[in-house]
Amino acid sequence: MIIQLQQGIPAELKENILKQVQEIGYKANEVVTQQAHYLVAIGKKEFDIRQIGQLPGVADIHRVSEEYKLISRRWRVEPTRIDLGDGVMVGEGNFSIMAGPCSIEGEEQVERVVAHLVENNVKIMRGGVFKPRSSPYAFRGLGIDGLKMFHRICRENGIKIITEVMQVSQIEEMVDYVDVFQVGARNSQNFNLLDALGEAQKPVLLKRGISGTLEELLQAAEYIFSNGNEKIMLCERGIRGYEKAYRNILDLNAVPVLKEKTHLPVIVDPSHGIGLRDYVASMALASVMAGADGVIYETHYTPEKAFSDGQQTLNFQESERLIKRMRQAYELRESF
Repeated sequence: MIIQLQQGIPAELKENILKQVQEIGYKANEVVTQQAHYLVAIGKKEFDIRQIGQLPGVADIHRVSEEYKLISRRWRVEPTRIDLGDGVMVGEGNFSIMAGPCSIEGEEQVERVVAHLVENNVKIMRGGVFKPRSSPYAFRGLGIDGLKMFHRICRENGIKIITEVMQVSQIEEMVDYVDVFQVGARNSQNFNLLDALGEAQKPVLLKRGISGTLEELLQAAEYIFSNGNEKIMLCERGIRGYEKAYRNILDLNAVPVLKEKTHLPVIVDPSHGIGLRDYVASMALASVMAGADGVIYETHYTPEKAFSDGQQTLNFQESERLIKRMRQAYELRESF
């Protein structure tokens, strides 16, 4: 069960609640987040939860049977909306578009992409400065200096940044220069990293693992939440299959299922999901109609010359057309 404590609860009231929970045979785990103070109580004994709910200092109480508890919609019916500042919200009621190159390559590239986003009223730019690559000889990013340049240009233009963090040691040097930390598919079960991002207090976009189940994705999100960070977005980016005609299998079944199971925003990455430029727009539009809260995709002014993932990257003309079509599709979806 999840016990939400009243704000500023006195120590003696909290101790009494913990004592009562222990007396019924449950183990209580204390979780303090940006927004609230919880006790996640684990046990199997049946009892009337009003026994705990009526105690002084308890604001709310819910029984949650899933292994993932804090991110479950059974506990929090209202969807989570994440405020990135300056009026930029992610979650139900706002369809978020996040676009940019696979890798940050240089100042001119960032300036041109930012100009494209500003022109199309897109407020969030993606771009990697630390890149996990299958080949050790591939371009692996500009590192922290590239991030500082990326941050400077985006800040000057009112654009929020989402970029990948690969290891715990990078968080501290990156935290002042990002708006959303991205956890890539290869790190979706790096539990040390998830724990640390729970303590970092910056929003996190958590991508599904290359061969990960939805249960594993939800459990990974629970790691972040249980360490104190409620600002989590889930990202479907395709899973590995045996089909060779495209890069991954973009599992759009996941969108409505995740929306039913969790209160967290659900984002789709069609660029990684299908891996072929000609089909990215189709899968992005399908993601909108499946109920996604946002789409994150790759764009570059000359995809053929991009340092990485050019084969799945839209040029600016294709990107502009997709942005307009996604917004039209979202309006149509909301009218149903």
